[in-house]
Amino acid sequence: MSRRIRVGIDTGGTFTDVVAVDEDTGELVTTKTPSTPADPAQGFLTAIDKILGVLGVGGEALTAVSHGTTVATNKLLEGKVENLGFITTEGYRHLLEIARQSVPDGYGNSYFWVKPARIVPADRVKTVRGRLAVDGSEIRPFNHDDAVRAARFFRDCGITTIGVCFLHSYADPAHELAMRDVLSAEHPEAVVSISSEVLREYREYERAITTLVDAAVKPSITSYVANIAHRLAEFATSQSTGAEGAGTRDVPFYVMKSNGGVLSAAEVVHQPITTVLSGPAAGALGAGLIAKAAGVRQVLTCDGGGTSTDVTVVIDGQPALTTEGTVGAYPSKIPMIDVVTVGAGGGSIAWLSPEGTLKVGPQSAGADPGPVCYGKGGAEPTISDAHVLLGRIPPHLLGGEIPLDADAARQTIESLAGKLGRSVEECATGILEISAWNQANALRQVSVKRGLDVRDFTLVTFGGSGSLLACRLVDILGLAGVLVPPNPGNVSAFGLLTVDVRNDYVRTHVVRQDRLDPARLSAVYAELQVDADSALQREGFPAGERGFVRTADVRYYGQAFEVRVEVGDGELEPAVIEQVAAAFHAEHRRLYGYHFADDPRQQVEWVNVRVTGIGPIRSPDVGPIEAGSGADSARTGTRRAYFDDWADVPTYERSRLGAEDMIEGPAVIEEFGSTVPLHPEFRADVDRFGNLRIVRSSS
Repeated sequence: MSRRIRVGIDTGGTFTDVVAVDEDTGELVTTKTPSTPADPAQGFLTAIDKILGVLGVGGEALTAVSHGTTVATNKLLEGKVENLGFITTEGYRHLLEIARQSVPDGYGNSYFWVKPARIVPADRVKTVRGRLAVDGSEIRPFNHDDAVRAARFFRDCGITTIGVCFLHSYADPAHELAMRDVLSAEHPEAVVSISSEVLREYREYERAITTLVDAAVKPSITSYVANIAHRLAEFATSQSTGAEGAGTRDVPFYVMKSNGGVLSAAEVVHQPITTVLSGPAAGALGAGLIAKAAGVRQVLTCDGGGTSTDVTVVIDGQPALTTEGTVGAYPSKIPMIDVVTVGAGGGSIAWLSPEGTLKVGPQSAGADPGPVCYGKGGAEPTISDAHVLLGRIPPHLLGGEIPLDADAARQTIESLAGKLGRSVEECATGILEISAWNQANALRQVSVKRGLDVRDFTLVTFGGSGSLLACRLVDILGLAGVLVPPNPGNVSAFGLLTVDVRNDYVRTHVVRQDRLDPARLSAVYAELQVDADSALQREGFPAGERGFVRTADVRYYGQAFEVRVEVGDGELEPAVIEQVAAAFHAEHRRLYGYHFADDPRQQVEWVNVRVTGIGPIRSPDVGPIEAGSGADSARTGTRRAYFDDWADVPTYERSRLGAEDMIEGPAVIEEFGSTVPLHPEFRADVDRFGNLRIVRSSS
């Protein structure tokens, strides 16, 4: 009987991480390989080839591949969204200019805040006559002549990426569909996104921006996914052995979405904006599953990569979700895991401000040329160079595949230290201290700013650089401790194997609860469920396996923003509607410290109704490891390392540690894809699942 292997691949800036699970035995295998920024597909295929080689199987064993990609994220973070066109309702040409009043705290680093450039300049906005009322009824008919003129304008200007957002199209998409038909006839090469398909809810500005972001990333995502899918099929066919390898093999290919689910490549190209936080979402889900299995209920996740660190909150295995997220400068009002990103990765560059103070990030050396210690032409000191200089990471990566040049790292940091008038050790320590505070501030944003007491949380660190500052973060934030999963560099890839297919559908339905018509509301939910059911059918899930979750965005009458609560299954009887109101009062109190449940004058108002369709995919099990024989059996020697002073510090090979082994700091715990520097007065205990539990020795 041939083996059945499912693979998760997370493509980062420096390394491509891969995890494979044998669907029959549950065996997990991990590895990683350098990313190939010039051709990400090459690194993707190299990773698959490498993991199959570890397992000793051919391409015929592949049953599915799930992928986390940064294509959409990078495009938005780098601001590469030029050459867009926008079509909206007559009289609303300056919708993007008016926007929302949103001034950053402290006005950034200057005395005056300058409003950022619009995603589409005013001279590339065209309007079309026609108007719908708030309930979708037509006030003025769609003007075909205006639509043709707008389409020809963009065609003649060579603008091939266009977003369409008409007033109140969430209530009836007829005018937007007509506009798309005109664009198809007059400007067939244009890539078009319409708001009624991207975000069918009210608030014109957010709906317009989200639609334009979807249009901006659609060409890149479509091209990337098609390329990967094609080359994956070619690879699986060429690497298959025996009779089973005959013919072309189309391996099921899924892409991670921002909402914590995956979607097939064929479907994701129609909703590319849903991938904008693809990689961070997978990491949060993988970390949440590992922490829940280990009995840790409240965690903060810290996913450290080569360019940035992503942090989020996970409670009972479920990451916090939001529809108020942003990517780069662009708000994206789609369901996404609530992630905060800070430019504090291993490749983040240390530099001097004009005032002569030390700064770290957000600029990064990336994968090419990378940190100076990589020996690939990097010239500026980075966080990784500081760790190498201080002996906190080994003189190589990936078990020796990538040697590191410690002397080059020292030379570049010596140059920076000279400008600061500090010793090289003080400079390197300062680089790490600033990086730790940058990460701590990001962790405060997802905890303290959300009304959570950070001292109640355990930090789960993963990613190649996620655990390097774990001990310092405990001291800065007063955390309960740190949990470092096995193979932390591959947690995001592992997370890709733990998630279900998920599709979200939303419809604005603003009505006060005392005026709510249960029959009409039920009809809206039924329409959304039909859409979700059809999508799951296209994904190949039998009717009996399709699941649906109903939620609603609810607020007090007069509020500007909503709270999401679950709506039970079955008929929307008065008792069910009252349960929704009670759940809203309780959630409002949890979030803001008060509610109006006992004030009959304060009405509850429903705003948006949502249905999430779920197609279940089996998650790999998190199993126990064998008992250890004492940490000394995993000791590999000593290395000169700096923790306030130079000392000979013991080093350990993590793969040789067993359950109940314990290590006292200072020490350095090494493994294939990551390193854990254990500071003095800290200890690491190995739990029965192989996680390192780091606490202060006095705890």
